[in-house]
This record gives sequence, C-alpha cells and structure tokens, in this order.
Amino acid sequence: MADDQAAVLNLDRLLRPRSVAIVGASATPGALGASLLTNLERSGFAGDIHLINPNRAEISGRACLKSVDDLPEGVDAAVLAIPQPAVLEVVKALARRKVGSVVIFSSGFAEGGEAGMAEQRAIAAVAKAAGMVVEGPNCLGMVNFAEGIPLTFVETRTPRQTGDEKIGIVSQSGAMASVLMVTLASRGLELSFSVSTGNEAASGVEDYVEYLVEHASTRVIAMIVEQFRQPQRFLRAARRAREKGKTIVLLHPGKSGGARASAATHTGALAGDYETMRLFVRRAGVVFAETLEELGDISEIAMRCERLPEGGVAVVGESGAFKALTLDLCEDLELSLPPLADADSPQLRAAMPEFVGVSNPLDLTAQGLVDPALYERVLTALLSDMRFGVIVVGIIQGDPRTIGVKAPPILAAIANGRHTKPVVFAGLDEGAQVPADIVAALRAAHVPYFPTAERALRAIKRLCAVDRRPVAPPQTRAAVAGLSEGVIPEYRAKAALAPLGVRFPPGRFVRSLSEAQAAAEDLGYPVALKAQSADLSHKSDAGGVILSLKDWSALVQGWGRLAQNIANARPGLALDGVLVESMGEGGVELIIGGRHDPDWGPVILVGFGGVLAEMLHDVRLLTTDLTRDAIAAELRGLKCGALLDGFRGSPQLDIEAVIDIIVALGAALTATPSIREVDLNPVVVHPKERGAVALDALITVEASASAVRGS
Repeated sequence: MADDQAAVLNLDRLLRPRSVAIVGASATPGALGASLLTNLERSGFAGDIHLINPNRAEISGRACLKSVDDLPEGVDAAVLAIPQPAVLEVVKALARRKVGSVVIFSSGFAEGGEAGMAEQRAIAAVAKAAGMVVEGPNCLGMVNFAEGIPLTFVETRTPRQTGDEKIGIVSQSGAMASVLMVTLASRGLELSFSVSTGNEAASGVEDYVEYLVEHASTRVIAMIVEQFRQPQRFLRAARRAREKGKTIVLLHPGKSGGARASAATHTGALAGDYETMRLFVRRAGVVFAETLEELGDISEIAMRCERLPEGGVAVVGESGAFKALTLDLCEDLELSLPPLADADSPQLRAAMPEFVGVSNPLDLTAQGLVDPALYERVLTALLSDMRFGVIVVGIIQGDPRTIGVKAPPILAAIANGRHTKPVVFAGLDEGAQVPADIVAALRAAHVPYFPTAERALRAIKRLCAVDRRPVAPPQTRAAVAGLSEGVIPEYRAKAALAPLGVRFPPGRFVRSLSEAQAAAEDLGYPVALKAQSADLSHKSDAGGVILSLKDWSALVQGWGRLAQNIANARPGLALDGVLVESMGEGGVELIIGGRHDPDWGPVILVGFGGVLAEMLHDVRLLTTDLTRDAIAAELRGLKCGALLDGFRGSPQLDIEAVIDIIVALGAALTATPSIREVDLNPVVVHPKERGAVALDALITVEASASAVRGS
C-alpha cells in the first residue's frame, strides 16, 4: 500500500460506523455472522444493521436482504462472514454501493500462495479506486470500546468506558489482539479500540497508529506486529506520539529464523532485518516488550503512572533474601539501583528504627507489622529523594488481615500530595488472598499492582530504556562523487571517502612493477601490495594482499607472488591494477561499516575487528542522528569497550578520531542514498590524539539509486 494512501482513508467509517452490513448473516449459533450480530445487539449498537443472506427472510426479527446489490448506498461498514472464494466479487459489489469500509474475516489470501496473493492485490485495487477502507483479510475485526461497537465474531463485551485515558490495541494477529484485550481488561484498564489488521490488503498498522495518536482519549498504544510494511510512516507516527506525550509499546516477533519464517506464512509478511528495525523504532521513542506478558505489564505502568519511570529505582522490601534476589536481577537487567547509606539519606534514616540499615534495596524486616506507619514514613522520604525516578514496593501480602495492616499507610504516603514519581506495588507471594478493594485502591491512586516483583522490575527496565537522547544537528554534506553502479574497489572507494575526512594509509594506485617501484620509493618502505578489481571483494581470500615488503627485492618477489596467487585463485581475472600503501604502526582494530536499509534508512555498524566481532558479536548498530557524546557512549558500551579508555596499563585510544569517521560515514550515507553498503575493515585506532586509520575500504552502489522505501 502506497504511503500517500493514508490521505484518502476515512477510518471513522470503519472505527465509528453509524451503519453496518453483515454479509453472510446467520442464525446458527457459533457461526461468524451470528456471533457478530450477537455482539452488536449485546453492546446496544444504535445504528442501522443490514443482514444479507439469500436463504433467509429474517434473522432474530431482522429482515434479510438477498444480496449486496440490495443495500442502500453509503453504508459505513460491511463485515464479510463468507468463504474466501466469494470475497473478491462481494468487495466489488460493495464498492458499487459506495460502502465506506469492509472487514474480511476469511483467510487463504497472501498467506496461502500466489493465487491468494493475486486476489488480495485485486481487493486492494478495488479499495483504492473506491476510497474504501479494507481491514484484513485474515483478521478478527475491530472493537470500538468507547462507543460499544464490536465488529468481530469473538465474543466481546463492551462495558461503559468512563475514564479520560485509555489503551488502544493494534495487532496484525487477531488471536493475540483478543488475548491482549482480555489481559488488559482484567486489570481494570480501559480500552479505546482494538484493531486486528491481518494481511493488510488496503490498510495497515500505520493507518491505525496514526489514528490513535490523534485520538484524544488514547494515551497508550499496545502493538503486536510481525512486519512494518511502511516503516518510514510508522516512524513519523511514533515521533508524533512522543511529541504528544503518548506511549507506544511494541511486541515484535521475529528475532529467530523460525519466527521470521512463520511470519511469512502467517500474514504474508516478508520479514526484514530485526535488529535494524528495532534500532530505528526505539530511536523514535517506542518501548519494546520481549514477551506477551511484558506487553501487558509495560502498558499497565505506562497507563496508570502519571509519569513514565526513568532514572534510578528504589526498592522497598521486607526480607534480606528478597534484597539479595533483587540485586541479582537488577544486575542482570542492567537496571540502576543507586546506593543509599545512613550518611547521605538523613530523612530516610530518621524514618526508620536504628536496627534497620539504610540501603537500596531496603529491608524493613517485619517491623512494619509492629509499626505500620513505618511504610508511610519510608515512602514519604523516598518520594522526595531526587536520586530516584521510580519506587517499587515489594510486600509480603500474607492474608487479608496482614495486607490490610500494610496497605493503608502505603496508600496514605501516596495520597499525601507528594506522589511526584511512579510507585509500583509488587506482591512477593503470588496467589495470596488480597481483598479486591485494596487492589482497586492502589490502581485508583495510579499505582500498578503486580503479583511478582520480577515482572514489575522487568517492565520498569523496558520503560527506563526508552531512547531519550537528543538528535544531533543534521550534517550538510554533498553526495559522495564519482560512484558508479556495483562494487567500487578499494582504490576508488578510498579516493571517494578521503575528502569526507576518513583517513587512509598513504598510497598510490599503479598498473606496472616500475610504477610500483616508484611509488614505494616515494612512500618509503616497508609497503603493502593489494590487488584491485571490482570482482575481487575479498582480496585476502585470493592471496591478493602482500604485506611488509621491506625493499626493492622484496617488492619484486611480492609483485610476482601476488600475480601468481590471483591467477591460481581466480583464473582469467583481469585486475584494474595494484594499490601500493605504506605499512603503518599497529593498534586496536575496529570494524566500521554502514548501509542503507531499504526500509528503515542509513545505519552504522561499529565493533571490535577480527575474531572479536565474529566470536563475541561485539558490535553496535547506530543511527546517523546521534550526537558525539551518544556515539562515545555506544563505543564504550561494546563488550571490549574498556580497551578504548586504556585497560591494565594500555594507552587511552583516540576515541574522537573514531567518532569523526562514524560521523563522516553517516553523513555520506545520508547524502548518498545510492550507497548500499560501505565497509572500513579494519580501522586501526592509535593512542589518544594520534588518530585512526582505515586500512581497507569497499563501497557497493545500488543498480537503481533510490532513497528509503516509503519515505
């Protein structure tokens, strides 16, 4: 679906219909059409309902039409509860009757092979020509909870929604949308809409996210997506959500090869690069959930708490063992627990008996049962402590009497007007009998209730990991000049990149041994010889690199050895020539590369070179809008990042020179969308203020230059 189609889709015709047609209406209990009608009647839908069944005169006291052609013009939404072979012709008939939107339950389209894909494309063409919204095919429909309109066959109840802030659900999987609806509703969270997009023939997740971002009462958008078909459009919507103070929480299957293969058969999606997707989506402010449980947990905290968790976490507990377990978990999660001590926490120290030590996590022991006001004093002190951005209260609930003693002072601390940061309640004994009114009181006070502390801390970690880093000012740089289609060999790649500020060893391109001798004399021995050809991307594998030639005699021998190596490895290959380069001093090797992802845009890869990158996967992906400080932090975040600042007596390395290369490469990729890939490997980093030198360079240029799809 083209990016500009968003301008013509009137989603209100689908999401807020005033009239609905059920094509395939049925009186048979459990049939899709029957379940849909039951949902609408039970929800008190006040609009017109048109039933279409050629074999029935009436259903549930409602008259049936014989065909779509009998519909009045301009019905807002038609729901198709019919077999797949009949769908396309019915969609054409609905377009003739100027129906505004269509929900298609049937499967067997793009996920079913080429024939199904062809029919799905035909449906999309009809929808585009008619300006008609199509949800699906292969979907479970949608529910408008705010107005009580369930266009789904899944049994759905839409209780009156009275709150001003709600959660919207957008999911390609209908089954998971249904599961998430139950999960969130069971926690007393109000929903605005739930939309399952299925195969996305003529509307997709991007359309519905844009709608919910602008929907006044939707504060949180919970998503389950297997592939973004219009990535740039989604990124714009995500950035818009962040501007408006709304939170998008995303569960995206596809890390494993098996999950990617499943996505292709499930929704007809062709999976992209998961890590690249994750990089860009997080940069736009989206919160990632790793599991379905986390999706619900994160959404609840984002919904209930007036501010999102950020910064350090303070944990209040009642057990030394819980304290130790929390320290272990938070270390694994890399969740910050700022330390506390008697000397730096006078208010907290004064709130507690002398035998209870000040620490984080805090172990109150069982003293709260003797002195329940202890909970209020401790929480009041922590709420005013600016070292923390969120407080987790881990409580042994016991039985109704025990939690009845502990909960009131906790609620009192929150209600006293100093509730300036998120507070999350976590029971340590899952399954304890906690009176419903206590859970309701916590939730009414904007305190999420969790049955375990582990779940609370994991959800907080995801929210604290939201990318809040500033965007660097755009680099104004001309496109890289002199690039032709295909692989650009090293000597030409270096000539193209050197003007950008990427430093290379002194060298000269030659075509004969005599030219090589003259070059070596000018450069100074020792030198290296490197075979040059667009058809020889991996020179070393073919013996095309000869190093450390110390004099004229060694150069002659090296020249002959290089020619013989190439002849043996690649018979008939004609070289462009040979690059003669000075041998430089050693240092720490990095790999720096960049590519234009066709969906998401330019991305930089940096890591420690050689076997470290492959064996430890010690690499980071970076967007090209990071500030220098953010790039430095990413470099130091590598597993071997300590080497950059000097490790066990080794010298501090020239990080600024590495950052210069990364910034230059990012600007080049941004200014030159035709560049598919750039590799600088290895980049030798020298001690501080002595620079960094890229020993090799390779550029690949797209055959048909184009910017990011859908941008």
